Amino acid sequence: MIPRYSRPEMVDIWSPETKFRIWYEIEAHACDAMADLGVIPRANAEAVWKAKDVEFDVARIDEIEAVTKHDVIAFLTHLAEHVGSDQARFVHQGMTSSDVLDTCFNVQLVRATDILIADMKGLLAALKRRAYEHKDTVRIGRSHGIHAEPTTMGLTFARFYAEMDRNLNRLEKARYEIATGAISGAVGTFANIDPAVEEHVCKKLGLEPEPISTQVIPRDRHAAFFAALGVVASSIENVAIEIRHMQRTEVLEAEEFFSAGQKGSSAMPHKRNPVLTENLTGLARLVRMAVVPAMENVALWHERDISHSSVERNIGPDTTITLDFALSRLTNVIDKLVIYPDNMLANMNKFRGLVMSQRVLLALTQAGVSREDAYKLVQRNAMKVWEQGKDFKTELLADADVLKALSAEEIEEKFDIGYHTKHVDTIFARVFGKD
Repeated sequence: MIPRYSRPEMVDIWSPETKFRIWYEIEAHACDAMADLGVIPRANAEAVWKAKDVEFDVARIDEIEAVTKHDVIAFLTHLAEHVGSDQARFVHQGMTSSDVLDTCFNVQLVRATDILIADMKGLLAALKRRAYEHKDTVRIGRSHGIHAEPTTMGLTFARFYAEMDRNLNRLEKARYEIATGAISGAVGTFANIDPAVEEHVCKKLGLEPEPISTQVIPRDRHAAFFAALGVVASSIENVAIEIRHMQRTEVLEAEEFFSAGQKGSSAMPHKRNPVLTENLTGLARLVRMAVVPAMENVALWHERDISHSSVERNIGPDTTITLDFALSRLTNVIDKLVIYPDNMLANMNKFRGLVMSQRVLLALTQAGVSREDAYKLVQRNAMKVWEQGKDFKTELLADADVLKALSAEEIEEKFDIGYHTKHVDTIFARVFGKD
Protein backbone atom coordinates (compact mmCIF):
# COMPACT_ATOMS: atom_id res chain seq x y z
CA MET A 1 0.00 0.00 0.00
CA ILE A 2 1.05 3.58 -0.53
CA PRO A 3 2.18 5.49 2.59
CA ARG A 4 -0.92 7.73 2.43
CA TYR A 5 -3.10 4.85 3.62
CA SER A 6 -0.62 3.04 5.84
CA ARG A 7 0.33 3.01 9.50
CA PRO A 8 3.89 2.08 10.54
CA GLU A 9 3.16 -0.76 12.98
CA MET A 10 1.16 -2.73 10.43
CA VAL A 11 3.55 -1.94 7.59
CA ASP A 12 6.44 -3.25 9.64
CA ILE A 13 4.83 -6.70 9.85
CA TRP A 14 5.10 -7.01 6.09
CA SER A 15 8.60 -5.62 5.62
CA PRO A 16 11.26 -7.89 4.09
CA GLU A 17 13.29 -7.52 7.28
CA THR A 18 10.44 -8.90 9.40
CA LYS A 19 9.75 -11.69 6.95
CA PHE A 20 13.37 -12.85 6.93
CA ARG A 21 13.52 -12.62 10.72
CA ILE A 22 10.51 -14.97 10.96
CA TRP A 23 12.07 -17.32 8.40
CA TYR A 24 15.20 -17.40 10.50
CA GLU A 25 13.26 -18.18 13.67
CA ILE A 26 11.43 -21.04 11.95
CA GLU A 27 14.70 -22.56 10.78
CA ALA A 28 16.45 -22.04 14.11
CA HIS A 29 13.62 -23.52 16.17
CA ALA A 30 13.48 -26.47 13.77
CA CYS A 31 17.20 -27.04 14.31
CA ASP A 32 16.66 -27.00 18.07
CA ALA A 33 13.92 -29.62 17.80
CA MET A 34 16.03 -31.81 15.54
CA ALA A 35 18.96 -31.54 17.94
CA ASP A 36 16.67 -32.58 20.82
CA LEU A 37 15.69 -35.63 18.77
CA GLY A 38 19.36 -36.42 18.05
CA VAL A 39 18.87 -35.95 14.33
CA ILE A 40 21.51 -33.23 14.07
CA PRO A 41 24.41 -32.28 16.36
CA ARG A 42 23.53 -29.81 19.14
CA ALA A 43 26.56 -27.71 18.15
CA ASN A 44 25.10 -27.07 14.73
CA ALA A 45 21.78 -25.92 16.19
CA GLU A 46 23.61 -23.60 18.57
CA ALA A 47 25.65 -22.20 15.70
CA VAL A 48 22.47 -21.18 13.92
CA TRP A 49 21.35 -19.23 16.99
CA LYS A 50 24.56 -17.23 16.90
CA ALA A 51 22.98 -15.34 14.03
CA LYS A 52 20.04 -14.20 16.17
CA ASP A 53 21.27 -10.61 16.30
CA VAL A 54 22.23 -10.47 12.64
CA GLU A 55 20.55 -7.85 10.46
CA PHE A 56 19.82 -9.83 7.34
CA ASP A 57 20.90 -7.97 4.22
CA VAL A 58 17.83 -7.72 2.01
CA ALA A 59 19.85 -6.44 -0.93
CA ARG A 60 22.23 -9.39 -0.62
CA ILE A 61 19.34 -11.89 -0.52
CA ASP A 62 17.84 -10.24 -3.60
CA GLU A 63 21.21 -10.50 -5.32
CA ILE A 64 21.39 -14.23 -4.63
CA GLU A 65 17.79 -14.75 -5.71
CA ALA A 66 18.53 -13.06 -9.02
CA VAL A 67 20.75 -16.08 -9.73
CA THR A 68 18.89 -18.89 -7.95
CA LYS A 69 15.41 -17.70 -8.93
CA HIS A 70 14.27 -19.07 -5.55
CA ASP A 71 13.65 -16.84 -2.54
CA VAL A 72 13.99 -19.46 0.21
CA ILE A 73 17.23 -20.85 -1.23
CA ALA A 74 18.54 -17.28 -1.49
CA PHE A 75 17.78 -16.72 2.18
CA LEU A 76 19.35 -20.01 3.25
CA THR A 77 22.47 -19.17 1.25
CA HIS A 78 22.69 -15.80 2.99
CA LEU A 79 22.15 -17.43 6.38
CA ALA A 80 25.02 -19.81 5.68
CA GLU A 81 27.23 -16.79 4.95
CA HIS A 82 26.72 -15.74 8.58
CA VAL A 83 26.68 -19.14 10.25
CA GLY A 84 29.31 -20.86 8.11
CA SER A 85 28.56 -23.42 5.43
CA ASP A 86 29.64 -26.41 7.54
CA GLN A 87 27.72 -25.29 10.61
CA ALA A 88 24.65 -24.51 8.51
CA ARG A 89 24.58 -27.81 6.63
CA PHE A 90 21.68 -29.15 8.70
CA VAL A 91 19.51 -26.06 8.34
CA HIS A 92 16.23 -26.82 6.54
CA GLN A 93 16.83 -30.56 6.84
CA GLY A 94 13.76 -32.51 5.79
CA MET A 95 11.82 -29.29 5.20
CA THR A 96 10.33 -27.81 2.07
CA SER A 97 9.97 -24.16 1.12
CA SER A 98 6.27 -24.09 1.97
CA ASP A 99 7.05 -25.04 5.55
CA VAL A 100 8.82 -21.72 5.86
CA LEU A 101 6.61 -19.62 3.59
CA ASP A 102 3.23 -20.79 4.88
CA THR A 103 4.17 -20.77 8.53
CA CYS A 104 5.68 -17.29 8.19
CA PHE A 105 2.62 -16.00 6.32
CA ASN A 106 0.35 -17.21 9.09
CA VAL A 107 2.56 -15.63 11.76
CA GLN A 108 2.27 -12.34 9.89
CA LEU A 109 -1.49 -12.68 9.55
CA VAL A 110 -1.84 -13.42 13.27
CA ARG A 111 0.23 -10.38 14.19
CA ALA A 112 -1.76 -8.25 11.75
CA THR A 113 -5.02 -9.50 13.23
CA ASP A 114 -3.87 -8.59 16.73
CA ILE A 115 -3.55 -5.00 15.52
CA LEU A 116 -6.94 -5.14 13.79
CA ILE A 117 -8.55 -6.48 16.98
CA ALA A 118 -7.05 -3.61 18.97
CA ASP A 119 -8.30 -1.19 16.30
CA MET A 120 -11.80 -2.63 16.53
CA LYS A 121 -11.85 -2.31 20.30
CA GLY A 122 -10.91 1.36 19.93
CA LEU A 123 -13.74 1.89 17.45
CA LEU A 124 -16.21 0.14 19.76
CA ALA A 125 -15.23 2.44 22.61
CA ALA A 126 -15.85 5.50 20.44
CA LEU A 127 -19.22 4.21 19.22
CA LYS A 128 -20.35 3.38 22.75
CA ARG A 129 -19.40 6.82 24.06
CA ARG A 130 -21.27 8.61 21.28
CA ALA A 131 -24.26 6.28 21.65
CA TYR A 132 -24.75 7.20 25.31
CA GLU A 133 -24.05 10.85 24.56
CA HIS A 134 -26.93 10.92 22.05
CA LYS A 135 -29.16 8.19 23.47
CA ASP A 136 -32.14 10.55 23.57
CA THR A 137 -31.25 12.81 20.63
CA VAL A 138 -34.29 12.33 18.40
CA ARG A 139 -33.86 12.09 14.65
CA ILE A 140 -35.96 10.72 11.83
CA GLY A 141 -35.46 7.14 10.76
CA ARG A 142 -35.52 6.54 7.03
CA SER A 143 -36.46 3.64 4.81
CA HIS A 144 -35.69 3.78 1.09
CA GLY A 145 -34.16 7.19 1.85
CA ILE A 146 -37.62 8.52 2.79
CA HIS A 147 -38.80 9.68 6.22
CA ALA A 148 -40.21 6.75 8.16
CA GLU A 149 -40.62 7.13 11.95
CA PRO A 150 -38.64 8.79 14.76
CA THR A 151 -35.57 7.11 16.21
CA THR A 152 -32.56 8.51 18.08
CA MET A 153 -28.99 9.23 17.14
CA GLY A 154 -27.99 7.05 20.07
CA LEU A 155 -29.75 4.09 18.49
CA THR A 156 -27.91 4.77 15.24
CA PHE A 157 -24.58 4.61 17.06
CA ALA A 158 -25.76 1.58 19.05
CA ARG A 159 -26.61 -0.45 15.96
CA PHE A 160 -23.21 0.35 14.50
CA TYR A 161 -21.67 -0.73 17.82
CA ALA A 162 -23.55 -4.05 17.69
CA GLU A 163 -22.40 -4.61 14.11
CA MET A 164 -18.79 -3.87 14.97
CA ASP A 165 -19.01 -6.07 18.04
CA ARG A 166 -19.98 -8.92 15.75
CA ASN A 167 -17.01 -7.97 13.59
CA LEU A 168 -14.74 -8.17 16.61
CA ASN A 169 -15.95 -11.72 17.07
CA ARG A 170 -15.29 -12.40 13.40
CA LEU A 171 -11.74 -11.09 13.68
CA GLU A 172 -11.10 -13.25 16.75
CA LYS A 173 -12.40 -16.30 14.88
CA ALA A 174 -10.33 -15.36 11.84
CA ARG A 175 -7.25 -15.18 14.03
CA TYR A 176 -7.98 -18.64 15.41
CA GLU A 177 -8.59 -19.95 11.89
CA ILE A 178 -5.26 -18.73 10.58
CA ALA A 179 -3.04 -19.49 13.60
CA THR A 180 -1.61 -22.76 12.31
CA GLY A 181 1.80 -23.78 11.09
CA ALA A 182 3.18 -26.68 9.07
CA ILE A 183 6.66 -28.22 9.14
CA SER A 184 5.70 -31.46 7.43
CA GLY A 185 8.13 -31.67 4.51
CA ALA A 186 7.48 -32.56 0.90
CA VAL A 187 3.78 -33.39 0.24
CA GLY A 188 3.12 -33.21 3.99
CA THR A 189 3.95 -36.79 4.95
CA PHE A 190 6.70 -36.08 7.55
CA ALA A 191 8.79 -38.68 5.70
CA ASN A 192 12.00 -36.71 6.23
CA ILE A 193 11.17 -34.77 9.38
CA ASP A 194 9.64 -35.79 12.69
CA PRO A 195 6.21 -34.34 13.57
CA ALA A 196 7.75 -33.30 16.90
CA VAL A 197 9.71 -30.64 14.99
CA GLU A 198 6.48 -29.11 13.75
CA GLU A 199 5.01 -29.14 17.26
CA HIS A 200 8.08 -27.44 18.68
CA VAL A 201 8.28 -24.74 16.02
CA CYS A 202 4.56 -23.96 16.23
CA LYS A 203 4.66 -23.70 20.01
CA LYS A 204 7.56 -21.26 19.84
CA LEU A 205 5.73 -19.12 17.28
CA GLY A 206 2.35 -19.15 19.04
CA LEU A 207 0.67 -21.38 16.44
CA GLU A 208 -1.10 -24.72 16.44
CA PRO A 209 0.20 -27.52 14.21
CA GLU A 210 -1.93 -27.92 11.10
CA PRO A 211 -3.73 -31.26 11.64
CA ILE A 212 -3.06 -32.36 8.07
CA SER A 213 -1.26 -30.40 5.39
CA THR A 214 -0.19 -31.35 1.93
CA GLN A 215 2.87 -29.39 0.93
CA VAL A 216 0.89 -26.31 1.90
CA ILE A 217 -1.44 -25.26 4.67
CA PRO A 218 -5.05 -25.63 3.37
CA ARG A 219 -6.22 -22.39 1.78
CA ASP A 220 -9.81 -22.62 2.99
CA ARG A 221 -8.39 -21.08 6.17
CA HIS A 222 -7.12 -18.08 4.26
CA ALA A 223 -10.36 -17.78 2.30
CA ALA A 224 -12.28 -17.57 5.59
CA PHE A 225 -9.77 -15.06 6.92
CA PHE A 226 -10.00 -12.65 4.01
CA ALA A 227 -13.77 -13.08 3.84
CA ALA A 228 -13.96 -11.91 7.45
CA LEU A 229 -11.87 -8.86 6.58
CA GLY A 230 -14.23 -8.18 3.68
CA VAL A 231 -17.22 -8.18 6.04
CA VAL A 232 -15.46 -5.75 8.37
CA ALA A 233 -14.76 -3.48 5.41
CA SER A 234 -18.42 -3.57 4.38
CA SER A 235 -19.44 -2.58 7.90
CA ILE A 236 -17.04 0.35 7.76
CA GLU A 237 -18.71 1.44 4.54
CA ASN A 238 -22.12 1.02 6.16
CA VAL A 239 -21.19 3.58 8.82
CA ALA A 240 -19.49 5.84 6.28
CA ILE A 241 -22.56 5.94 4.03
CA GLU A 242 -24.80 7.04 6.91
CA ILE A 243 -22.41 9.85 7.83
CA ARG A 244 -22.12 10.94 4.20
CA HIS A 245 -25.91 11.18 4.03
CA MET A 246 -26.11 13.15 7.27
CA GLN A 247 -23.57 15.65 5.95
CA ARG A 248 -25.55 16.45 2.78
CA THR A 249 -26.35 20.17 2.69
CA GLU A 250 -30.10 19.56 2.64
CA VAL A 251 -29.82 17.22 5.65
CA LEU A 252 -26.88 18.44 7.79
CA GLU A 253 -27.69 16.34 10.82
CA ALA A 254 -24.00 15.67 11.38
CA GLU A 255 -20.68 16.33 9.70
CA GLU A 256 -17.06 15.37 9.88
CA PHE A 257 -14.95 17.63 12.06
CA PHE A 258 -13.59 20.52 9.98
CA SER A 259 -10.29 21.69 11.44
CA ALA A 260 -8.87 25.19 11.47
CA GLY A 261 -7.13 25.87 8.17
CA GLN A 262 -8.79 22.95 6.40
CA LYS A 263 -9.91 23.58 2.81
CA GLY A 264 -12.89 21.84 1.23
CA SER A 265 -12.49 22.71 -2.44
CA SER A 266 -9.87 24.24 -4.69
CA ALA A 267 -12.64 26.10 -6.55
CA MET A 268 -15.37 26.80 -3.97
CA PRO A 269 -14.19 28.23 -0.64
CA HIS A 270 -17.50 27.48 1.11
CA LYS A 271 -17.23 23.69 0.75
CA ARG A 272 -17.03 21.28 3.73
CA ASN A 273 -17.00 17.86 2.12
CA PRO A 274 -17.26 14.40 3.77
CA VAL A 275 -13.85 13.46 2.42
CA LEU A 276 -12.90 11.04 5.20
CA THR A 277 -16.00 8.88 4.90
CA GLU A 278 -15.84 9.01 1.10
CA ASN A 279 -12.28 7.76 1.47
CA LEU A 280 -13.49 4.96 3.75
CA THR A 281 -15.99 3.86 1.10
CA GLY A 282 -13.12 3.55 -1.37
CA LEU A 283 -10.85 1.73 1.07
CA ALA A 284 -13.62 -0.77 1.80
CA ARG A 285 -13.69 -1.62 -1.89
CA LEU A 286 -9.97 -2.35 -1.82
CA VAL A 287 -10.30 -4.76 1.11
CA ARG A 288 -13.24 -6.59 -0.45
CA MET A 289 -11.26 -6.86 -3.67
CA ALA A 290 -9.15 -9.54 -1.97
CA VAL A 291 -12.05 -11.84 -1.09
CA VAL A 292 -12.64 -13.49 -4.47
CA PRO A 293 -8.94 -14.21 -5.17
CA ALA A 294 -8.64 -15.71 -1.68
CA MET A 295 -11.61 -17.96 -2.43
CA GLU A 296 -10.07 -18.99 -5.73
CA ASN A 297 -6.83 -19.91 -3.94
CA VAL A 298 -8.55 -22.80 -2.17
CA ALA A 299 -8.41 -25.07 -5.21
CA LEU A 300 -4.76 -25.99 -5.74
CA TRP A 301 -3.35 -28.82 -7.83
CA HIS A 302 -2.78 -32.01 -5.86
CA GLU A 303 -0.36 -31.51 -2.97
CA ARG A 304 1.16 -28.24 -4.16
CA ASP A 305 1.19 -25.50 -6.75
CA ILE A 306 2.08 -21.82 -6.46
CA SER A 307 -0.92 -20.24 -8.14
CA HIS A 308 -1.89 -18.81 -4.74
CA SER A 309 1.52 -17.33 -4.02
CA SER A 310 1.42 -14.19 -6.15
CA VAL A 311 -2.10 -13.46 -4.88
CA GLU A 312 -1.12 -13.72 -1.22
CA ARG A 313 2.04 -11.67 -1.60
CA ASN A 314 -0.31 -8.83 -2.56
CA ILE A 315 -3.48 -9.33 -0.56
CA GLY A 316 -1.74 -10.21 2.71
CA PRO A 317 -0.12 -6.82 3.23
CA ASP A 318 -2.59 -4.76 1.18
CA THR A 319 -5.78 -5.83 2.96
CA THR A 320 -4.42 -5.74 6.50
CA ILE A 321 -2.64 -2.41 6.01
CA THR A 322 -5.74 -0.89 4.37
CA LEU A 323 -8.14 -2.21 7.00
CA ASP A 324 -5.91 -1.04 9.84
CA PHE A 325 -5.85 2.45 8.37
CA ALA A 326 -9.61 2.42 7.72
CA LEU A 327 -10.49 1.35 11.26
CA SER A 328 -8.25 4.04 12.70
CA ARG A 329 -9.73 6.68 10.41
CA LEU A 330 -13.31 5.67 11.21
CA THR A 331 -12.58 5.80 14.94
CA ASN A 332 -11.28 9.34 14.52
CA VAL A 333 -14.37 10.32 12.49
CA ILE A 334 -16.74 8.94 15.15
CA ASP A 335 -14.79 10.55 17.97
CA LYS A 336 -14.97 14.00 16.39
CA LEU A 337 -18.28 13.77 14.53
CA VAL A 338 -20.22 17.01 14.94
CA ILE A 339 -23.91 16.37 15.68
CA TYR A 340 -26.71 18.90 15.03
CA PRO A 341 -29.76 17.94 17.15
CA ASP A 342 -31.74 21.03 16.11
CA ASN A 343 -31.37 20.11 12.46
CA MET A 344 -32.51 16.59 13.25
CA LEU A 345 -35.73 17.94 14.79
CA ALA A 346 -36.23 20.36 11.91
CA ASN A 347 -35.83 17.58 9.38
CA MET A 348 -38.24 15.33 11.26
CA ASN A 349 -40.87 18.07 11.33
CA LYS A 350 -40.36 19.06 7.71
CA PHE A 351 -43.55 17.28 6.67
CA ARG A 352 -45.59 18.49 9.64
CA GLY A 353 -46.34 15.38 11.61
CA LEU A 354 -46.48 12.97 8.70
CA VAL A 355 -44.12 10.56 10.44
CA MET A 356 -46.89 9.70 12.95
CA SER A 357 -49.09 8.10 10.29
CA GLN A 358 -48.69 4.54 11.58
CA ARG A 359 -49.84 5.51 15.06
CA VAL A 360 -53.02 6.97 13.61
CA LEU A 361 -53.52 3.91 11.40
CA LEU A 362 -53.21 1.55 14.38
CA ALA A 363 -55.50 3.71 16.53
CA LEU A 364 -58.19 3.59 13.86
CA THR A 365 -58.01 -0.21 13.60
CA GLN A 366 -58.15 -0.49 17.39
CA ALA A 367 -61.24 1.74 17.29
CA GLY A 368 -63.02 -0.74 15.02
CA VAL A 369 -62.17 0.53 11.54
CA SER A 370 -61.01 -2.15 9.09
CA ARG A 371 -57.34 -1.98 8.25
CA GLU A 372 -58.08 -1.31 4.59
CA ASP A 373 -60.44 1.57 5.38
CA ALA A 374 -58.12 2.94 8.06
CA TYR A 375 -55.24 2.94 5.59
CA LYS A 376 -57.31 4.89 3.07
CA LEU A 377 -58.33 7.47 5.69
CA VAL A 378 -54.77 8.06 6.83
CA GLN A 379 -53.28 8.05 3.33
CA ARG A 380 -55.71 10.60 1.90
CA ASN A 381 -54.77 13.05 4.64
CA ALA A 382 -51.08 12.20 4.32
CA MET A 383 -51.12 12.96 0.60
CA LYS A 384 -52.33 16.50 1.33
CA VAL A 385 -49.14 16.99 3.34
CA TRP A 386 -46.97 15.60 0.53
CA GLU A 387 -48.68 17.44 -2.28
CA GLN A 388 -50.07 20.64 -0.74
CA GLY A 389 -47.85 21.27 2.26
CA LYS A 390 -50.69 20.80 4.74
CA ASP A 391 -50.29 19.94 8.43
CA PHE A 392 -51.07 16.28 9.07
CA LYS A 393 -52.66 16.67 12.49
CA THR A 394 -54.77 19.62 11.31
CA GLU A 395 -56.07 17.60 8.39
CA LEU A 396 -56.95 14.64 10.61
CA LEU A 397 -58.81 16.90 13.02
CA ALA A 398 -60.84 18.26 10.07
CA ASP A 399 -61.69 14.82 8.66
CA ALA A 400 -65.19 13.83 9.73
CA ASP A 401 -64.60 10.16 8.96
CA VAL A 402 -61.52 10.08 11.21
CA LEU A 403 -63.42 11.90 13.97
CA LYS A 404 -66.13 9.25 13.90
CA ALA A 405 -63.54 6.79 15.23
CA LEU A 406 -61.14 8.98 17.22
CA SER A 407 -61.65 11.99 19.47
CA ALA A 408 -59.57 15.13 19.09
CA GLU A 409 -57.74 14.21 22.31
CA GLU A 410 -56.94 10.75 20.96
CA ILE A 411 -55.61 12.24 17.73
CA GLU A 412 -53.50 14.75 19.66
CA GLU A 413 -51.99 12.00 21.77
CA LYS A 414 -50.77 10.19 18.66
CA PHE A 415 -48.26 12.98 18.02
CA ASP A 416 -46.22 12.38 21.20
CA ILE A 417 -42.53 11.84 20.27
CA GLY A 418 -41.91 10.00 23.53
CA TYR A 419 -43.99 7.10 22.24
CA HIS A 420 -41.21 6.26 19.78
CA THR A 421 -38.35 6.41 22.28
CA LYS A 422 -39.90 4.50 25.20
CA HIS A 423 -37.87 1.34 24.56
CA VAL A 424 -34.49 2.98 23.96
CA ASP A 425 -33.23 1.84 27.36
CA THR A 426 -34.30 -1.73 26.60
CA ILE A 427 -32.41 -1.70 23.31
CA PHE A 428 -29.33 -0.19 24.97
CA ALA A 429 -29.40 -2.91 27.62
CA ARG A 430 -29.46 -5.52 24.86
CA VAL A 431 -26.53 -3.94 23.06
CA PHE A 432 -24.32 -2.77 25.92
CA GLY A 433 -25.52 -4.90 28.83
CA LYS A 434 -27.69 -3.93 31.76
CA ASP A 435 -24.82 -2.22 33.56
